[in-house]
Amino acid sequence: MAAALLATGESVISNVPRITDILIMSEVLRRLGCEVAFETDTVRVDVPAKPGTEADYDLVRRLRASICVLGPLLARCGYVRVAHPGGDAIGSRGLDMHVSGLARMGAEISGEHGFVIAAAPDGLRGATIWLDFPSVGATENLLMAAVLADGVTEIDNAAREPEIVDICQMLTAMGARIDGAGTSRLLIEGVRELRPVEHRTVGDRIVGGTWAFAAAMTRGQVTVRGVVPTHLEIALDKLVSAGAEVMTILDEGAPAFRVTMDRRPMAVDISTLPYPGFATDLLPMAVGLAAVSEGTSLITENIFDGRFMFINEMSRLGADIRTDGHHAAVRGRERLSSAPVRATDIRAGAGLVIAGLCADGVTEVGNVHHIDRGYPDFVADLSGLGVTVERDVAPEEPSFLF
Repeated sequence: MAAALLATGESVISNVPRITDILIMSEVLRRLGCEVAFETDTVRVDVPAKPGTEADYDLVRRLRASICVLGPLLARCGYVRVAHPGGDAIGSRGLDMHVSGLARMGAEISGEHGFVIAAAPDGLRGATIWLDFPSVGATENLLMAAVLADGVTEIDNAAREPEIVDICQMLTAMGARIDGAGTSRLLIEGVRELRPVEHRTVGDRIVGGTWAFAAAMTRGQVTVRGVVPTHLEIALDKLVSAGAEVMTILDEGAPAFRVTMDRRPMAVDISTLPYPGFATDLLPMAVGLAAVSEGTSLITENIFDGRFMFINEMSRLGADIRTDGHHAAVRGRERLSSAPVRATDIRAGAGLVIAGLCADGVTEVGNVHHIDRGYPDFVADLSGLGVTVERDVAPEEPSFLF
C-alpha cells in the first residue's frame, strides 16, 4: 500500500487481509491525500499528483510498518516528516539503517519533536548501501526510494523474505528496474516516473505457519491454502522432525500443504534467523509446541531482544520454561492447564490461544486486539476447525471495524 504512493493514479491490490493494521495503514494514506476503498479482499489506493508529506504520530505509533511511507514520499516529493513508529513491544528496532541508507542517497535527515524529517530538494541519487542486518523494513524503504533515484543503487545484505520479492514484483510492474530480488544483493536503476498497477500480494506465511503449528500441537490435521509451502520450508521441516506428516498438495492448481499429527510431538531445538531461516514471528508457536512435546527443547531468539516478553504468560498456562538471555529451555508436559493470560503482541496472542487448545479447562486470553492486527477471522477459523471459542469485547480494549 505504501508503494502505491510512488505513482499518481489508482493502484489495485488484491489478496489483502481484513486486519486492523490494514485499516490503520488506510487511514495513514487518507491523511496523505489518497482515496482508499475496499472491495472484499481488494484495496484501491488512488494517489493524488501531490500527496501530503506528513504522517501523524497518533497513527504511526500504532503501526510500525507505516514508517514505509518514508522512502516513497521522499522519492516523490523531496520532503517527508514521519513520526517515530510504534507497533509491537518486542524490543528495540531503531531506524538507523533506514536513515543512514537514505543519507547515502543524498537525503538530509534530522529529527525534532518525535518526528523523522528527510529532505532531498535536488532528488535522491544512486548509492552503494550496506545493511548491518538484513532488515525487512529498511530494505523496503530503501528499495522504494531507490526506484525513483538518479542512477543505480546497490543494496547489499538486503532482506530476502518472500515479501521483499513480492514488493519487487509490484514495483517492476509499475515500471521500476530491479535485479536480484530474493538474493542478498539488490541492484536498482532509477527511473523518472512509475505508473499505477494491479497486484496480488503473496500469501501470509506467518498465518499459515500458525495453523501448521496448531495442527501439530493439538494432534490434529489442518490444510493450509493460499501460502506457498516453500516459504515455510524450515518451519515445516521442524514439524516433521517433531513427528508430524507434512504433505504438499495442489488446491485448484495452487500450492498448498497439509499437516497431520497423530501422536505427542517430540522435542526439537529451534533458532530464529533472517529468511530463509526460522521466522522470529513463529517463535511463540515454537515455544507452545515445545511446551507439550516429549523431552526438552532449546529455543533461541536471534532477532528481537524483547521477543520473550510473552514467556511469563505461557508459564501461567503451566509451561515449564527457563530463560537465559536469548535462550529458552522448555521441558514439555503432556497437558497444559488453563489460566487467564494476556497477549503482549500479535504473534504472542495467537500463540497463547493455540496453547490454550492444549490446556485442561477454559483459557481466557486478554488484549486480543493484538491478534486482530495480524489474523483475519481468527475466531471463525478456530470455530471451523472444531474449537469451542467465544469472543467478548472487554471495556478497555479498542474495537476496530471496517
